[in-house]
Amino acid sequence: MSPVWRAGASLAALLAAAGCTADRIERGVFHSQKGYAVSVPGSGWQVTRDSEADLELKRTAPPGGMLAAATCDERIARREPERLVRHLTFGLKHRADVHTEPLTVGGRTGARSTLRGTLDGAEVAVEAVSLKDERCVYDFLYVAPVAAFESGRPDFQAFVESLTVGAAR
Repeated sequence: MSPVWRAGASLAALLAAAGCTADRIERGVFHSQKGYAVSVPGSGWQVTRDSEADLELKRTAPPGGMLAAATCDERIARREPERLVRHLTFGLKHRADVHTEPLTVGGRTGARSTLRGTLDGAEVAVEAVSLKDERCVYDFLYVAPVAAFESGRPDFQAFVESLTVGAAR
C-alpha cells in the first residue's frame, strides 16, 4: 500500500462512525443511513469498500483520497467549528502552512482548514471541512501528495458543496 493510501486509511480511522454504513449509491449520489447525501465526483474517483468512514473515495492519477462522515450527537454539534475541523487532522505531523477559515455550505456553518504535513511518512497536503447543524456534524477530508493536491481540490469543493440533509435514512 502506498504511503498516500496508508495516510488516507489513517485519516479514515479518525472519521469512523460506529456501526453506521452507507445505505446506497444511486445515480452518482451517496445516500447515508444518517440522513445526508453527497455527489460522488467523476474523473476517476473510486469508492473504497470496507472503509471506516461513511464514504471513502480514492483516485490513482493524479493520486488523492476523500472522505465523508457524519456524527449525529447534539453534544458534538454544539462545539465550535474551528475545534471540530482541528480534530480531523490529529494524525498529521510536522504541520505547516495551516490556514483555518469559517465556511457556510447550504446554510450550515462550519470551518475549513488547509495544511501540509506528514502522515505515515508521506508528505501530504490536506483540506478538512466540518459543517454542522443542530443534530449532526458533517466532516469532509481531502488528502493528496503535495504535488497533486491542487488537481483534486475542485472535485473536493464540489463534493462538499453537494451536501444535502434530509436524504433517506
